[in-house]
Amino acid sequence: MRPSERALALVQGAYDLHVHVEPDILPRKTDDLTLAWRFRELGLRGFLLKSHYAPTAERAQVVRKAVPGVEVLGAVVLNHAVGGLNPLAVEVAARAGARFVWMPTVDAANEAGEVEGLPAEKRPQWARLQGEFAGQGLLPPPIAVLDGTGRVRPEVRAVLRVVARHGLVLATGHLSREEVLKVVEAALEEGVRQVVVTHPDYPTQNLSIEEQRYLAGQGAYLERCLAPSWTGKVPWERLFAAIRGAGVERSFLSTDLGQPKNPPVEEGLALFADRLLEAGFSEAEVRHMAVEVPSLLARGGGG
Repeated sequence: MRPSERALALVQGAYDLHVHVEPDILPRKTDDLTLAWRFRELGLRGFLLKSHYAPTAERAQVVRKAVPGVEVLGAVVLNHAVGGLNPLAVEVAARAGARFVWMPTVDAANEAGEVEGLPAEKRPQWARLQGEFAGQGLLPPPIAVLDGTGRVRPEVRAVLRVVARHGLVLATGHLSREEVLKVVEAALEEGVRQVVVTHPDYPTQNLSIEEQRYLAGQGAYLERCLAPSWTGKVPWERLFAAIRGAGVERSFLSTDLGQPKNPPVEEGLALFADRLLEAGFSEAEVRHMAVEVPSLLARGGGG
């Protein structure tokens, strides 16, 4: 399936703030340089490199120089490979030019508990890699962001202070509903100006529409990812209802693409736009979510 010309035109100038591409230690559909050239050809503004295992800010600098005119952004995900809830990792990433900091994903206690109960054929591709690390005795216990009393751990607040000082975007990663609500509250208390709730409709987050509306009212942005609905993990109608219920204003589109069996990464935003248009969203609403909000997050504007 290819996106329509209408959708391709509608997402001109967009950033995709959630892609998984090579080089990586997991198989990916494309690489960062090839993707940058495709973005330039299609009139897309840029993308943010997400790796569950390695910081990407320095790599993003190289791609920007190699492909002028495309804004490639870097990030760090606070999994065990960078020391988990490690404020020094955030400080180093910030000095290297990172834009996003994700709370734990593959090493989050919430995610580990969910994946453990899935049959092998339904586990994400990174789960096998996690199993290899565990089998080699390399993997520490899963990361929890709350202590035994349900309070945000001091290490989290230390991370948040670094995020706030550098004006970075904090994303909630694969935390649980309870963790998301408390970490967003703590981030705002610590002065973080831009907070993203990572795929709130995904089964391992599963935030209600009321909770999403509350978070939007607190100033958080709600990330709507293509891949979970494209692969059937989040029904389209549920996604559309969440966007309408929580509000278009604080929602934005990303793809979360790059897996070998999924569509080309560079076509993802337009494919998403087509689905939204078919569902009755206006062109202005789609452009707001696909272009305007991601541009604010990419460039550090808004709040």
